[in-house]
Amino acid sequence: MTDVISAMLAEKRYILADGATGTNLFSLGLQTGDAPEFWNADHPEKVTRHYQSFVDAGSDLVLTNTFGGNRYRLQLHNGEDRVAELNEKAASLLRTVADNTDRKVLVAGDIGPTGEIFEPTGTLSIEAATDAFAEQAQALANGGADLIWIETLSSLEEARAAFAGAKTTGLPIIFTMSIDTNGRTMMGVTAADIVNLAIDMLPDLTGCGSNCGVGAAEVVAAMVNMKKTCENAQVQPAFVAKANCGIPEWVDGKIVYNGTPDLMARYAQLAMDSGAQIIGGCCGTTPEHIRAMRNALEGYEPGNIPALEQIIADLGEVSAGAQSQLLGDMSVAGGSLSGTAPRKSRRSRRSSAKG
Repeated sequence: MTDVISAMLAEKRYILADGATGTNLFSLGLQTGDAPEFWNADHPEKVTRHYQSFVDAGSDLVLTNTFGGNRYRLQLHNGEDRVAELNEKAASLLRTVADNTDRKVLVAGDIGPTGEIFEPTGTLSIEAATDAFAEQAQALANGGADLIWIETLSSLEEARAAFAGAKTTGLPIIFTMSIDTNGRTMMGVTAADIVNLAIDMLPDLTGCGSNCGVGAAEVVAAMVNMKKTCENAQVQPAFVAKANCGIPEWVDGKIVYNGTPDLMARYAQLAMDSGAQIIGGCCGTTPEHIRAMRNALEGYEPGNIPALEQIIADLGEVSAGAQSQLLGDMSVAGGSLSGTAPRKSRRSRRSSAKG
């Protein structure tokens, strides 16, 4: 165990990641439809303020402002020729913040999905996607990233392409997928599928997990299913839980998240009970939430893996698909429960900052 994640986990029981990038940048003036990556060059002081806010809240690991920094996403803003510039700048800004902190803070070079559909259903080939991911990953490495963090993926094909591109840097790699459709990703991937793919990627992969989705309860359920899938594996990746801050709601013309600091604090504890070693928040999660999570985890003694009833009681409803996976009954995976959170639109993530 020699990479930076494994080294940190050898010294402490968990790594506290950051929260949402978009939520923070919107509060600093980013407008819906803007490319947040452009701010790395146009408003570096605001991006630095965003990074610093999560470091001050207690995050051990912070993601760069590069979720949509690949050529396909930047092409929507006529910025496909700025991949190297914007990614390297984002990482260098965070590198400076981390280096000026009196404790170890890891710089995670953030890579999101292309937004394209892969062959044969769509037009994007594995080879072209791998090249695009490698281009972005190399720029993040050049800017000083400690690791490559691939997130919010939906398909196994894209996960493989992103992993292959990230491997060109020689840095540790983590990937997470968004389970937001009845216990599965938009492309039908289950928590067990994620773990099985990750095991195939070992030893070149450091960690895997679930992020975003439809709330904290669903992510904790995914963590339990991931842990159960590899309970007999001799070597396991580090598990990552990075849930949205509660459930998205449409209020006064905008999406807000109903998760309180207390809810996110309890989510962090249950995520740890479920086997997560890297715990953070996704959309809607502010530094205030992260601070509450830090306080909840300090001195916390992990308990038993939570039962379905406890997850629902503490965090809210879990989809029927995730429930069936927890109970080992795939025959009801296509069902649904009243009260299950509605799925967020993927299209909205293509035109604005995640979170």
